[in-house]
Amino acid sequence: MGKSDIDSLSVNTIRGLCMDMVEQANSGHPGTPMDIAPVAYTLWQRFLRFDPAQPTWPNRDRFVLSEGHASALLWSLLHLSRTLSVESEYEVRGELAVTLEDLKTFRELGSHCPGHPEYRWTSGVEATTGPLGQGVAMSVGMAIAQRWLATRYNRDGFALFDFNVYSLAGDGCMMEGVASEAASLAAHQGLSNLCWIYDCNRVTIEGHIDIAFTEDVAARFLAYGWNVVTVADANDFELISRALHSFEAESQRPSLILVHSHIGYGSPVEDTPQAHGEPFGPEGVKSTKRFFGLPEDEQFHVPDEVYECFEQGVGTRGLQARMTWEAMFEGYREKYPALASEVECIERWELLDGWDSALPEFPADAKGLASRDSSGQTLNVLAQAVPWLLGGAADLSPSTLTRLNFEGAGDLQEDSPGGRNIHFGVREHASAAVANGMSLVKLRSFWASFFIFSDYARPAIRLSALMEIPVVHVFTHDSIGVGQDGPTHQPVEQLASLRAMPGILVFRPADANEVVETWRIVLALKREPAVIVLSRQALPTLDRSIMASASLVARGAYVLSDVENGQPDLLLLATGSEVHLALAARDELAAEGIGARVVSMPCWELFERQPREYRDEVLPPWIAARVAVEQASSFGWDRYVGSRGAVVGMHTFGASAPLKELQTKFGFTATSVAHVARETLATIGRPS
Repeated sequence: MGKSDIDSLSVNTIRGLCMDMVEQANSGHPGTPMDIAPVAYTLWQRFLRFDPAQPTWPNRDRFVLSEGHASALLWSLLHLSRTLSVESEYEVRGELAVTLEDLKTFRELGSHCPGHPEYRWTSGVEATTGPLGQGVAMSVGMAIAQRWLATRYNRDGFALFDFNVYSLAGDGCMMEGVASEAASLAAHQGLSNLCWIYDCNRVTIEGHIDIAFTEDVAARFLAYGWNVVTVADANDFELISRALHSFEAESQRPSLILVHSHIGYGSPVEDTPQAHGEPFGPEGVKSTKRFFGLPEDEQFHVPDEVYECFEQGVGTRGLQARMTWEAMFEGYREKYPALASEVECIERWELLDGWDSALPEFPADAKGLASRDSSGQTLNVLAQAVPWLLGGAADLSPSTLTRLNFEGAGDLQEDSPGGRNIHFGVREHASAAVANGMSLVKLRSFWASFFIFSDYARPAIRLSALMEIPVVHVFTHDSIGVGQDGPTHQPVEQLASLRAMPGILVFRPADANEVVETWRIVLALKREPAVIVLSRQALPTLDRSIMASASLVARGAYVLSDVENGQPDLLLLATGSEVHLALAARDELAAEGIGARVVSMPCWELFERQPREYRDEVLPPWIAARVAVEQASSFGWDRYVGSRGAVVGMHTFGASAPLKELQTKFGFTATSVAHVARETLATIGRPS
């Protein structure tokens, strides 16, 4: 069989598998994977450096399916290439990541072929995609990470990191704002290692895209500063190869390969929304298989020569590249042992010995400092101990205090790709998505903004939780303490919203030493992202010689200050700046003979993981009189104060006024908190 014949047979086999998967599931998108199959096949077989026998080797090219609804295409590629499964500690299991049986259970519970690609669930998936635009945005972070790794670790004769990043995107991705943000940043950074392949089939769920999207995408990307190449026929292997060679030859700009394709190519329902979003039906599948020369009455048919083709293509090329790299790394380890140790730590989400030994300890100080201040100081210490910790702010580093200021940190720019400070620009959504992409290459990434603007980044924050990657999302200006900036900048519902998100730790530390302990916890995470919420205004640094140790932040909540003798009459619960209000209210109540225990609750999620005995020790069930204090929505606090307790929180948006006036207006004063506590105790009574 000639090369063109086996290429055509392989592509048509992919199309047949995609049709069969969707038909068997009676759910999914057959058209897109069919139209772009020749492009994906050409990329994998002729260009992609990927070893199916070791799909996590560090210098592999990354392939991100941004149009995640076309997941059947990725499952077909992983199956035909016989990609092996990798376990959680990154060891190869020796079994296929995607079996033929997995293809037959596409979109079924427990299948390794879910409806959209899921990172960590199926080996060979580089990122969780499906929300359109996210994949291409994360690919920008991956490309930034490659350049950073190359700058720090490559040496003459040792090109440890020179991988490319490819992302396959569709019309929907091009419409999403996050893709535009990321494309702009990629051009500014000159990411010549980045290639987006735009599957321009001009069909979405509602119909032909002309009903909503008529811009000249090529002109837009040229204006950004991208190298743009057009492929007029998605079925022409040589045109596709020529475009990919153009990307490889480009040394200064990211590349967009705009491929004109026809959705549902060859099917009876070609160029219709149904071809995009629904199965073809039995007769549609049969007629399409006839068109492609496939056995029309056979499902999930794979000729042996197609398996052999993939083995001789991506399999052989990837194996050779990986073995060459591993041999090179052994020589690198002998010559640069310290750097090699760092690379190994990066790959296993580990940290160097003693990484937290220099963390500061802040002395008691009634004036104190803003938690954004103590966080900035702590971050600068950690970044010197963890050289692959890097990030930046969405244009707000002077306000979030997340700039790394030590000697050698530098700015990450096109001409200085090894810098540690990234200027994301006013692009919150892309900032979080790019940080996700960097984390997927296993750098320790962070990004920062005002807490209110977490709303702009929420889809990417959610994906970091879904993918279980340890991105650090840093937010300052955490409350109505923003003052005269007014309700547009005063976060109210954001804390409750993020606490409702599974798989993420949300911290709101009360003083400088709680901040230090928060960072100690967060940097040790391997499979969870974290949100750190910090104040703009100064917070007193608590005297830990008379109050509990800040190390108890690791338990999520703890008894900060208790009554001197006997049992408390009531509990005062708080986070962040309001912990100090609770302490002041406690003193006011103590003067009246009311004993109040103050509980600091910096991380609800960690507290919920503690044994029942500990939780009952901190919040004794027999003490029903409870008051929670937090300058945010009261939503969720009933979990801890019960139906009879009270919450001093926000029930409206804020207002524009000086901070002290706002605190008085909304009841965030020691006198107000003490008043609510008295009323609660009067209603419930002291514990018997």
